Amino acid sequence: MTGVPPRPKRSLISLLGDLPGYFMELVRSEIEQLKQELIHRATQAGVGIGLIAAALTVLFIALCTFTAAGVLGLAEVLPAWAAALIVGGALLLIGGILTAVGVSQLKRGSQGPKDSIDSIKHDVRVIKGEED
Repeated sequence: MTGVPPRPKRSLISLLGDLPGYFMELVRSEIEQLKQELIHRATQAGVGIGLIAAALTVLFIALCTFTAAGVLGLAEVLPAWAAALIVGGALLLIGGILTAVGVSQLKRGSQGPKDSIDSIKHDVRVIKGEED
């Protein structure tokens, strides 16, 4: 009918003996699929990181251009050295403020899980019967 010869019947012991091989083949194929997916995602992440780096480079150049435009604009009403000094001072002030805020955030974030530790200490005291 279909042209495929029927397979010989196998014993239960023979079928059970094949299970470890089938299981290992399944595990290998799942691991291979996982590796391929991770490689694909890593490639996409690499492209994304590259595009972000390119965008940050362009934004840095734009910031430099606007800084130069600010100096040249102020140079219309002040001497060029004073205009550059004012713009440089403003950039130092902005950089200092950003640094202070960043350090503050780092200090706040690096204190560890204070609430969780306090909660565990409280639980230990309650278990010991030191608190109600």
